[in-house]
Amino acid sequence: MYPKNIRLSKLKSWNQKQFLLSTAITIGIVNPANVISKPLINPKLNEINKSFITRAVEKTGSSVVTIETQKYVKKRQFPSDSQIFLDPYFERFFGLDLPRDNRPSIEQSQGSGFIFADGLVMTNAHVVSGSDMVIVGLTNGKKLKGKVIGQDFFTDIALIKIEGKGPWPKANLGDSTKIKVGDWAIAVGNPFGLENTVTLGIISNLKRNVTQLGIYDKKLDLIQTDAAINPGNSGGPLLNSNGEVIGINTLIRSGPGAGLSFAIPINKAKEVAYQLLDNGKVIHPMIGISLIDESNFEKNKNDVKVGYVVPNSPAKKSGILINDIIIKVGNKDIKKASDVISQISKNGINKPIKILLKRGSKFINLNVIPTDITNLQNK
Repeated sequence: MYPKNIRLSKLKSWNQKQFLLSTAITIGIVNPANVISKPLINPKLNEINKSFITRAVEKTGSSVVTIETQKYVKKRQFPSDSQIFLDPYFERFFGLDLPRDNRPSIEQSQGSGFIFADGLVMTNAHVVSGSDMVIVGLTNGKKLKGKVIGQDFFTDIALIKIEGKGPWPKANLGDSTKIKVGDWAIAVGNPFGLENTVTLGIISNLKRNVTQLGIYDKKLDLIQTDAAINPGNSGGPLLNSNGEVIGINTLIRSGPGAGLSFAIPINKAKEVAYQLLDNGKVIHPMIGISLIDESNFEKNKNDVKVGYVVPNSPAKKSGILINDIIIKVGNKDIKKASDVISQISKNGINKPIKILLKRGSKFINLNVIPTDITNLQNK
């Protein structure tokens, strides 16, 4: 026999085991058939742990396309009976790469774009300009022929129709008027042929006029970002943190100041794209002047001065002269050259617009009727 205290201890231990066993049976440990298994990790955590960049790219990435272009270039023809052109010393001296036949060569280039409607791709005009063949590469590996249905040199926007059947993945277009300096910017494209490359930066400026970049043959205010853009990115989308397209990547700054990238605001791009779709061209109201932003330190303001007047233009016919200072266009006081361009664009063509200018000490009111820029080029 065990001492009484030992017997009590063993009895207590036996009672504890019975309790644990009955508890185990109750909660289903002994009988696993009654247990509903649950994963230790909630699958939704994977979605929660995704960065906003990943979610943005997943939302729009499938709509981004590669654009391959081919251009046939005729070789120079030389007289077949001229021996001097066949002399290798002559060729070497003059640095000529003389063709041995007259077959055209093929120039190939590559850019980016994105599908924004059924079979319609938005890209840069400089990506497809002068091309004889366009191939659109999808993210699923398919390559289809594309047809350029419109392009606008002045805004660098082009529209391509994919020759094939959908359904097509479509990008979500955002509102470029709602972005702010400091917002995230995600660039997607195919730099150097490296498909679906993603880079990240911030919005640095909302209205960088192309004239500030030394570009005078375009009509654009650009979004500036430090998201890396390289050759081949042209035409690809610039996204916000929600995966919406807010711009079209169009150019980079090389040399001093390298690392600055620029995109066409999507609102402007949409406006141009739908004009191309409806009319095959874009109307650009102009009066035929070039403008100079000139600082007036005495008055602590900026003067917008006329630098050149196109002969036979609406400006010339209305009496505008070089060195006139533009004070007001329509109902808007003019503070910079882009204000003049904006007001004339809003006015449209073939409708008079009031312009107040200063010539010396005199103020002069004029009515000018803008025309399409193509009419100025033809004169």
